[in-house]
Amino acid sequence: MRKITLDEAAALLKENDNFKILTHTYPDGDTLGCGFALAFILRKLGKKANVAVDGRLPSKFTYLVKNYEEQDFAPEYIVSVDVAAKALLGESVMRGVDHIDLCIDHHRTNSIEAENVYVDGDAAAAAEIIYQLLEPLGVGLDGDIASGIYTGVSTDTGCFCYTNTTERTHHIAAAVMPYCDWREINNINFVIKSRAKVKMERMIYDTMEFYAGGECAIVYTTLAMCEALGAGDDEMEGLASIPRQIEGVKMGITMREKAGGIFKISVRTNDGIDAAAFCKKFGGGGHPAASGCSVEGDLGTVKRMMIDAAEEFLR
Repeated sequence: MRKITLDEAAALLKENDNFKILTHTYPDGDTLGCGFALAFILRKLGKKANVAVDGRLPSKFTYLVKNYEEQDFAPEYIVSVDVAAKALLGESVMRGVDHIDLCIDHHRTNSIEAENVYVDGDAAAAAEIIYQLLEPLGVGLDGDIASGIYTGVSTDTGCFCYTNTTERTHHIAAAVMPYCDWREINNINFVIKSRAKVKMERMIYDTMEFYAGGECAIVYTTLAMCEALGAGDDEMEGLASIPRQIEGVKMGITMREKAGGIFKISVRTNDGIDAAAFCKKFGGGGHPAASGCSVEGDLGTVKRMMIDAAEEFLR
């Protein structure tokens, strides 16, 4: 593994062709925004590039692909974007892939084993890095690239409300806004909710319990709950922020049951509590205020594990 500079990353993108761009499981706005923005950038350079998404593309992000079509070629250069760990690469994404040539990420806990790694831990979103690559690559903004970058920076900062937001984040957002329909992107990601999502949020509040003297709030969703409401991945987006919003809560834990006896754990924190350090105990990672991991077990067992770990961590 070789840690490289931004200019070196740009040089590798210039030198190679036939790109397969990997995004992480349970894809969010940053990994998808980065993936499709980078694909459009590379295509403007006359190269071939496809984006690999685990499962189907969440319907709310279809605006990212209105001008995107899969290209027919054999992948030669593999790039991962916004992927912090190998465990976050789904089987369908990794099909036919035995190595990663270039990793572009903003997670300080990044553990991807790639030949070349560029990590900017000060970036609020990996999409900030994609924007910064434009100049050394000699590519200008257009609607498709700008939509991906704006989606990444806005969703990973909670529409610029999270503490990871910086002056650079606002500068990049301002630079791309004239090229994309940012009002519609905000509307899709932060305003409009399906009826199923509203019902899921109501059910989430009913599961909420407090521990560690009220400093930890835990909520959960089960497969049965999702089936009863007809809720899918789109309805899960943003639920992890709910428990952290309660007054006095320093750590919010959202447990989401997945097929195969696994719970996807999302941790959001306040007051400087290190969510990444907490999730590292379970093989996960992420950002200081927003991290995740996956834990095997049934609802009662996993919930007990989270309670015990949170009470010890917040002691």
